[in-house]
Amino acid sequence: MDTLLDTINRLRTEGYTVDMKLVWDRLKCEDNGLELLHDEFIIDKFYRFEGESDPDDEATLYAISSLKHKIKGILVNGGGIYTDAVTDKMLAALQIQKQ
Repeated sequence: MDTLLDTINRLRTEGYTVDMKLVWDRLKCEDNGLELLHDEFIIDKFYRFEGESDPDDEATLYAISSLKHKIKGILVNGGGIYTDAVTDKMLAALQIQKQ
């Protein structure tokens, strides 16, 4: 399995170039300051990583796109989205939907 860094580098070659940060009710694009609300993006892919020696050392990597803003980026969230203070709408937008 690829490491977190390997996966980030691969996603960058696929056009996911904007670094995003999870804020209470939005995603903030680190590169340009753009802020995306819960209904302005979709999760294209996600990857979960666990530390080899510590199960609490986990991270989820999201590949995110916004047609409205014509951007693709990544969000790395350590410890899971439940550990961050986010709104219910943002939490639902980041949930992995089971088909």
